[in-house]
Amino acid sequence: MGFIVSLLNHKGGVGKTTSAINIGAGLVELGKKVLLVDLDPQANLTISLGIPRQRYTIYEALRGEGELTPVTYKPNLDVITSSLDLSGAEMELINEAGREFILRELLTQVEADYDYILIDCPPSLGLLTLNALTSSRYVLIPLQTEFLAVQGLAKIKQVIDKVRMRLNTQLEMAGVIATMYDSRRVLNRDVVDIIHKYFGDKVFSTYIRDNIALAEAPAQRKDIFEYSPKSTGAHDYLELAREFLARVENTTFVPALQQEQTA
Repeated sequence: MGFIVSLLNHKGGVGKTTSAINIGAGLVELGKKVLLVDLDPQANLTISLGIPRQRYTIYEALRGEGELTPVTYKPNLDVITSSLDLSGAEMELINEAGREFILRELLTQVEADYDYILIDCPPSLGLLTLNALTSSRYVLIPLQTEFLAVQGLAKIKQVIDKVRMRLNTQLEMAGVIATMYDSRRVLNRDVVDIIHKYFGDKVFSTYIRDNIALAEAPAQRKDIFEYSPKSTGAHDYLELAREFLARVENTTFVPALQQEQTA
């Protein structure tokens, strides 16, 4: 049975979808079988991997109008796609009994087929996000190393705590991911210090450095390992995947040397 992990931040533009794709792809590089679930109505994960509109997306599955149908992106990396139709799901499901548990029930159909299931949550704290958190064993919080990105951290933690108390007692924060980091910028270093003060050892020691290849990969409909395997972005996400595995599988993480690459 696979671990289910939600990537959560109610602020957009913090590298959430990029992290979902490339942590998933990094886990595949490390020998795991992974399912990505695009739970964002903007369907950025689906679009970034170049997967065409499917007959059955996560929207139809949540509505009970179709099966949960994984699409293979590459060997050992499958995707449950999204569409703009999902934007209406919160209003349409509001009167459903047990509405916070719909996704959990759906994922029981496929979780035995994967080592890890990563859910790319929408940039909000509504019903779709509650479904993701209720389904998950772990939460990852990608956080851009800019001042405005740290606003609202207390709200995120509050939501996670409430879900753990009321809906999913097994929910645990696996860690906070510092993204778009440049060690030459004083602001980036200061924000990382703030994150460490707030979350302590929950902050991953691997920072995702600002890297043009990470921005270019979605335009080519590829993950970073397919697009630029020797880039800084590929190096950082592979290290992050290793560190994540060490945390959830209780093994020792030995970081590789940071390589100053510009690809």
